[in-house]
Amino acid sequence: MTTPLRMTADPGLRRLNGGRLLLGGSPYRVLRLSATGARLVDEWLAGKPVAARDAHRRLADRLVRAGILHPVYETARLTGRDVTVVVPVRDHAEALARLLPAVRDSARVVVVDDGSRRPLPDAAVRHHTSRGPAAARNTGWRLAGTELVAFLDADVVPDAHWLDPLLRHFENPDVVAVAPRVLSATGTSLLARYEQVRSSLDLGGAAAPVQPGGRVSYVPSAALVVRASALRESGGFDEGMRFGEDVDLVWRLASAGFQVRYEPASTVVHTPRSRWRAWARQRFDYGTSAAPLALRHGRAVAPLKVSVWSAAAWAGPAAGRPLTGLAVAGVTAALLPRKLNAVGVPAAESLRLALYGHLGAGRLLADAVTRSWWPVAVPALAATRRGRLLLAAAYACHVREWQQRRPPIDPLRWTALRALDDLAYGSGVWWGALRHRTVAPLLPDLSDWPGRDGVRTEPAPGDHAGGQPE
Repeated sequence: MTTPLRMTADPGLRRLNGGRLLLGGSPYRVLRLSATGARLVDEWLAGKPVAARDAHRRLADRLVRAGILHPVYETARLTGRDVTVVVPVRDHAEALARLLPAVRDSARVVVVDDGSRRPLPDAAVRHHTSRGPAAARNTGWRLAGTELVAFLDADVVPDAHWLDPLLRHFENPDVVAVAPRVLSATGTSLLARYEQVRSSLDLGGAAAPVQPGGRVSYVPSAALVVRASALRESGGFDEGMRFGEDVDLVWRLASAGFQVRYEPASTVVHTPRSRWRAWARQRFDYGTSAAPLALRHGRAVAPLKVSVWSAAAWAGPAAGRPLTGLAVAGVTAALLPRKLNAVGVPAAESLRLALYGHLGAGRLLADAVTRSWWPVAVPALAATRRGRLLLAAAYACHVREWQQRRPPIDPLRWTALRALDDLAYGSGVWWGALRHRTVAPLLPDLSDWPGRDGVRTEPAPGDHAGGQPE
């Protein structure tokens, strides 16, 4: 018996014109529905399951892939007995002892000892010399005889019933991987308090499709459930990558047309680095993955993705010509209503989108300056009075983030930690670029606006029994 598929709206969804215009998703887009399509969305959001009709399923799939609606399955055919847990580990016997009792309900646990100094007694297989986490995970999943493989790092502990919300997504045969939310373990040290709020493994509390350019663009293999068939078809993790191999796998699956989901209703707890040097080295290592990822996936790794017009608008103040920047922003904002009027978006809404688009571009530009570009951008800006003002404005974004998040850290130390975080990561990006002799991870991705990375306007299918898409 097929599990009923229900729908819930993304928190960022806006509906206009009686529900016939849907604004939202990631990347942001505008979808126009037929009257029948709008009625179906009304019914789904009121709790009615999606009917087993091809047209209805196509519409639901389109909206799910766009990040506008999210699927809800109440039950799952698969259980923990359909899951092999693979744990790659090197040393860390104490962490492994905390993890193993939490995963005994699965069909099998395969611990891969990746060259520990002392062989681990719980390991099913051992690499006599370390071959890296990608090779260890590949060794593990190839021993699995179940439909699903759950990758868990030794330093995470899943909550009770963590698999249940993840397994429900596999009711959709197009879903090949689902990741839970990775929370940082609580602690009282300054570093622990920072990680609880700003961990690079914690991707937030909102469900999302995982795809390059989306709100959730990657998920870590610290906790990830994947169909064994997808691993076999894709070849698994790229063993030539020391870092970023999980991002590479997810992007290859997404580019093949499969769905990867992020499901924060499931949580695991991760023990972060406890020493500052180890923490900074981890951030640096993450940054080094940008170059090999850029060589494999192109602009998906760009440190800045904005429209060329937003970039031009912000270039005006940077060059000492704020009026020119305002003029560019004003003209492009005035042009957007003309484009969106054709699909029924009110002029006031179009102007709101234009304003938020330019402001968002400014925040992304500040992030790029203080993060991936800092070895060049920060010294260059610090050399002039106007540059120092712009640099202060860029770092003020960290203060704004503190106001929004209200972490248990004072604003001064929070800003210093954010700057150190960016410095370590950005240094890794440059080191990786030099090592691989490529500037690809440093290049911005500029597009026309409105356009590919601005507002997308496209018709979404309605019920073909009730009329053609409009």
